[in-house]
Amino acid sequence: QVQLVESGGGLVQAGGSLRLSCAASGRTFSWYSMGWFRQAPGKEREFVASITWSGVRYYADSVKGRFTISRDNAKNALYLEMDSLKPEDTAVYYCAARGRDQTGMLTTIATYEYWGQGTQVTVSP
Repeated sequence: QVQLVESGGGLVQAGGSLRLSCAASGRTFSWYSMGWFRQAPGKEREFVASITWSGVRYYADSVKGRFTISRDNAKNALYLEMDSLKPEDTAVYYCAARGRDQTGMLTTIATYEYWGQGTQVTVSP
């Protein structure tokens, strides 16, 4: 079992920045590939970014160049640095974990085994 707790959400003006954190506990954090997903009101949950257990990063086209995913295995922590925020980035942001032996694309929600409760990010115009 892996427990995930997100923090760092809030209200920010367009063009601003936020840094989300995800604290992990339970099994060895470094064995897991991690992802950030988001869900806006009335929309399906969507992939934002991921980082594999080996450190390879992937981003959704909508956030590429603005968001940066990183991890600190010594602190059992995952981060999402969000810059140049837009109103359309408003959503609940979730971190998720999947074992390194899990197959399937890292962008696929169903391949992730563990999820946090989410943190709200609101970007005002």
